[in-house]
Amino acid sequence: MATPEEFEQAAQRAQQLPKKPDNMTLLKLYALYKQASEGDVSGDRPGGFDFKAIAKYDAWAGLNGKSQDEARQEYVALVNQLFQQA
Repeated sequence: MATPEEFEQAAQRAQQLPKKPDNMTLLKLYALYKQASEGDVSGDRPGGFDFKAIAKYDAWAGLNGKSQDEARQEYVALVNQLFQQA
């Protein structure tokens, strides 16, 4: 399992990726980060034409029930994988 320190280091490293990931990967990073740091999504789903907020909410909501430890581990692994691909 990834420690909270490893998670924070991965979050900092994610800001320094040499190549911007595609939108689906960015959504996955966002959702895993939110699940790991806050747990299951809360609040109402955004409405209207804020498509970016809707996509982010839906990505995070798709992880409902995943433990914060598991999300933290997956986030660290994904960041490491993205650096290996760069």
